[in-house]
Amino acid sequence: MATLNIVNKSPFEKHTLSQCLSRAAPGGAILLIEDAVCAVIKGGAYAEQLVTGQQKVYVLEPDLAARGFADAALPDSINRVDYNGFVDLVTQYDLVHSWF
Repeated sequence: MATLNIVNKSPFEKHTLSQCLSRAAPGGAILLIEDAVCAVIKGGAYAEQLVTGQQKVYVLEPDLAARGFADAALPDSINRVDYNGFVDLVTQYDLVHSWF
């Protein structure tokens, strides 16, 4: 069963992203929302960990914009989604796990 993992905390504040990455099964997806969006900025400390190809990675675009990263460069394999895309992701996966 494929799992959508949702992370909302900054990796500079909490260890939830690291915990998610160490436990997320291949074939699932990771959606970064709220303060976790800072992890995907190209060249950042966490961007390389997110582009391994084991999981699809998505970032909530309105949260990027709210934090001043709307025009930031993201690695090519990171997909931006809006709120409708967020809902679509939740319906596409068998399980949804929120990391707080």
